[in-house]
This record gives sequence, structure tokens and C-alpha cells, in this order.
Amino acid sequence: MSKDIRQSITGLAMVLPSFAILLIVVIIPIIQSFVMSLGNDSGGYDLSRYTFLFTDKGMRDNIIFTLRITAITCIAVMLVSYTLAIYMRFNNGPIVNLIRKTYMIPLFIPGVIATYGLINLLGNHGWLARMLEVAGITLPRIIFDEKGIIIANLWFNIPFTTMLLSSALSGIPSSVIESAKDVGVGKLTLFTRFIFPLSYKTFLVALTFVFMGVIGSFTAPFLIGANSPQMLGVSMQQVFSVFQEREQAAAIAFFSFLLCSVLGAFYIRSMAEEEKGKI
Repeated sequence: MSKDIRQSITGLAMVLPSFAILLIVVIIPIIQSFVMSLGNDSGGYDLSRYTFLFTDKGMRDNIIFTLRITAITCIAVMLVSYTLAIYMRFNNGPIVNLIRKTYMIPLFIPGVIATYGLINLLGNHGWLARMLEVAGITLPRIIFDEKGIIIANLWFNIPFTTMLLSSALSGIPSSVIESAKDVGVGKLTLFTRFIFPLSYKTFLVALTFVFMGVIGSFTAPFLIGANSPQMLGVSMQQVFSVFQEREQAAAIAFFSFLLCSVLGAFYIRSMAEEEKGKI
């Protein structure tokens, strides 16, 4: 047996366990969900379950609501996280040290507990509302609305995203930044021409994680979201457990997968173009 063949077999043997897990945990369930979603009430197969997603007003509202929440959350998370990461990268002092010591705390608080804390804090009868009532101020409705879902998603996603971006920014050589400043480059140009391009790959990774996490979120939308419209994850659970429509729930699940695949495909294409440019 030649050396090349032995290396190929060794490489295949090393990849096979990961591929087997991916096949069992991800690929097969996706295929099963798609096949199930094609089933109709007559025992045949068609696209009626997917047609329902876009013809039923309630389902259309759920899709639009999910996409709106996801877009707003992604924009807010990336803005806040990038600002925090840049501030910690290029500044020093007690405030920076405090941020570095505390911004990871939300990662260690379970989602259910964090959501319950938000209900006690921002609910109509929460302690913040009671404090403002003493001053004659009425707290506007935040919980059981899209605002509550967005706040919860910010709590869940900002720490991890900030950690990723901070890691990317720390990898930018200080010599590059100092050299640009020495030749008179302004702050905006420094960001657009040096900082952002050098951290773009991590930025895209973080955006992908946030998008997929929000669009498939369940705990916060279920506990502090409105009854209508609903996030797709909550809607799928209702269709499956309350209405006992497994095929329709499978269609919602596969449609959610397709939404995530759009950003995933964009990420893979961007990375492929970047690698191609290096050759």
C-alpha cells in the first residue's frame, strides 16, 4: 500500500466520527422533517404545508415577526458588541477593567432564570414599575411584547459576540494601528480600512451565530412574548403539541432551517472567496 493511500485512509478515519455525528444529529433529522412536511391529509405528498405558511395570515405574521425580531436583534447586538470590543481593545483604565470582569456574567446565568429575572424587573408589577410609580411615572409595556424578546436576546447574545470580536481585535498588531496613526489616518478611515477588514471574518462568524440563535430561540419568546404574533420556534411548538399537526410543525422546522441556510450559504461563499483570493 502506497504512502498516499495510507494517508488518505488515515484522514478518512479521522473525519469519519465527526461526519457520523453530523449525519445522525443533523442531516438525517432534516431529511426526515422534510419528508414528513410533504405529507397531506389525504395520505399523499404535496407542498400544501408550505403553501399554508404563506397563505395563512397568522403564519405570515409569525414569519414577518420572527424576521423583524431577528434583524433588529442582530443589528443591535453587533453594534453594542463591536463598540464594547473596540473600547476594550484601544482603552485602559478602571472602566475597561470593570467591563472585562463583568460582561461575561450573563453567559453563566441559565436562560430560564434570566427570563424570569426580566419579568420581575420589567413586568407591569415588577420592582422597576413599583419604584417609578412612587415618582408618578408609569412604566410602558415592555414584557409580553416584542421589546421584551429583543431585550432578552440582547442579554443572551452580547457577551458571546463581544468575546469573539474582542479576540479578533486583540489579534490585530498594534504596529499596524500605530503606523496608520503616524501617517495621519483618521479614526473613521482607520476603522473602515484597517480594523474592520482585519476582523471581518470573525464579524461574519458572530453575525451567523446571532442570527441562527435568535431565529431559533424559544425560551424567551415563549415566556415573555405575546400570544400573537409568535416567533417561529414558539409557533412550531404550539402547532405540534397543542394542535397535534406534526406535518405542519415539520414544515415550520424545515422552513426555519432554510432561513438559517441563507446566511450559512453567504458565510461559506464569503470564506471561499477569501481563500480563493489568497491563492
